[in-house]
Amino acid sequence: MAAERQRSEHDARTRCRRPTCGAGRSVTDEVTRLARAAAAGDRVALASFVRRTQAEVWRLCAALSDRDVADDLTQETYLRAIPALASFRGEASARTWLLSIARRTCADDVRRRTRVRRMVERVRADPHAAVVADPTAREELHELLRSLEPGRREAFVLTQLLGLDYAEAAEVCGCPIGTIRSRVARARGDLARAVDAAEAAGGTG
Repeated sequence: MAAERQRSEHDARTRCRRPTCGAGRSVTDEVTRLARAAAAGDRVALASFVRRTQAEVWRLCAALSDRDVADDLTQETYLRAIPALASFRGEASARTWLLSIARRTCADDVRRRTRVRRMVERVRADPHAAVVADPTAREELHELLRSLEPGRREAFVLTQLLGLDYAEAAEVCGCPIGTIRSRVARARGDLARAVDAAEAAGGTG
């Protein structure tokens, strides 16, 4: 029995000498300590918290979304996390808390890009169909609309978002029906090209 006890104690000591024994836990504990200090208003701790976690957050964002937008998603993660530090109580590790925020940020980005793609598919598929069937795509569409020439934007909004027919839109704008048709068609083309450019740059795809 004594020999078995000695072997057990020796094995336990050997396991704890391994480089990985407790290493991950000590890093996590340090990040949590920094998060608590940052939550209490320590700006130096906040800067250290960001430095200690930024690379890991970036890797997660690059894996879950796209390397081209990982920088933006990492920034968005901290924009969400830093104000939320005030409510962080340390019941879980700050590392897992922060990575959960990064995961949600990536999921929101994927959903947003999916909505934009669906909207553009409708733009390309049917020149007479209403563009926004899904109300959650309105924010993204409005961002794209701001890039349109004013005449094309108003014709597009009147017919595609407000549901006026071309004759009614022409009356509102004080121009011929043919002008409204032309402006709407060109607006659709502009929107499709804007999304293509954003996808090529990594902004939506």
